[in-house]
Amino acid sequence: MAETSIEKTQILQKYLELDQRGRIIAEYVWIDGTGNLRSKGRTLKKKVTSIDQLPEWNFDGSSTNQAPGHDSDIYLKPVAFYPDPFRRGDNIVVLAACYNNDGTPNKFNHRHEAAKLFAAHKDEEIWFGLEQEYTLLDMYDNVYGWPKGGFPAPQDPYYCGVGAGKVYARDLIEAHYRACLYAGLELSGINAEVMPSQWEFQVGPCTGIELGDQLWMARYLLHRVAEEFGIKISFHPKPLKGDWNGAGCHTNVSTKEMRLPGGMKYIEQAIEKLSKRHAEHIKLYGSDNEMRLTGRHETASMTAFSSGVANRGSSIRIPRSVAKEGCGYFEDRRPASNIDPYLVTGIMCETVCGAIDSANMTKEFEREFS
Repeated sequence: MAETSIEKTQILQKYLELDQRGRIIAEYVWIDGTGNLRSKGRTLKKKVTSIDQLPEWNFDGSSTNQAPGHDSDIYLKPVAFYPDPFRRGDNIVVLAACYNNDGTPNKFNHRHEAAKLFAAHKDEEIWFGLEQEYTLLDMYDNVYGWPKGGFPAPQDPYYCGVGAGKVYARDLIEAHYRACLYAGLELSGINAEVMPSQWEFQVGPCTGIELGDQLWMARYLLHRVAEEFGIKISFHPKPLKGDWNGAGCHTNVSTKEMRLPGGMKYIEQAIEKLSKRHAEHIKLYGSDNEMRLTGRHETASMTAFSSGVANRGSSIRIPRSVAKEGCGYFEDRRPASNIDPYLVTGIMCETVCGAIDSANMTKEFEREFS
């Protein structure tokens, strides 16, 4: 008879408690050529206390859609590391960026150019907060917990819901929440979303490039936790057709000037700049986003830019509290749940902190991502 998941966990636990004899395990995590995450473990001889103590590594890029078979080595450069909530102790998870063997960033390494933009605009002290929505699926790609061959009751009681029949897989969500906090991520909250078996976690506020790093690591931890529960995670922006909400990654933005008294003036200036580059932003706001941005289900139309106070049907929403206080932040509601956060935060930094005219966009960023 096959062991239950509880029995397997009990078996694994006795091995996790073994003395590692001073060695640590570093799990290197990277983004592949399809926007998914990969990882592999490496043994190191001592505890790591700074990023420069971590060695570069490599992998077969021909197996991850990042390189051809005749020149397949892709190099992993560590950019951040966090306590490992699975192995615990001094073990770590390492976020690594991908580079070609000639030292140039791999074509799917969007972090490289985004970091240059943030460095150029560091005096702006731009903060981001991302609201990552996602959908739970079973092993056969059906929405988790839904009636087989049918549908649950229409949307209404599920958003921030409580109780059986309204909330699905809260145990998984709680486990992920704790794993992120253990890893030291700035996970600021969670909630059940409008569609049943759809959830959201929020990362931030973080400054500049750190937000993209933390969101990718939070996604990795979510996949790892869900793996143990036998549940799949979907970041598709419209996982189910019909009268069901899609999934986004609303992006909250604030510069130093916006946060000071009178900051509403700078928020309005930023919105004016964004209105002139709607098409450029949409290109980087996730695949299949046209299925979600229809003007229905708390979204604006993909083809028209709009803004408003407390309006969840607009492209840019100014929270009511911000309008009342006259300073704070704004929310870009256009990004899809499957965005690369480096692309979104990078172009947001370029637009809000740079010139209005799209022709003045950083040339490297335009060439890499348009």
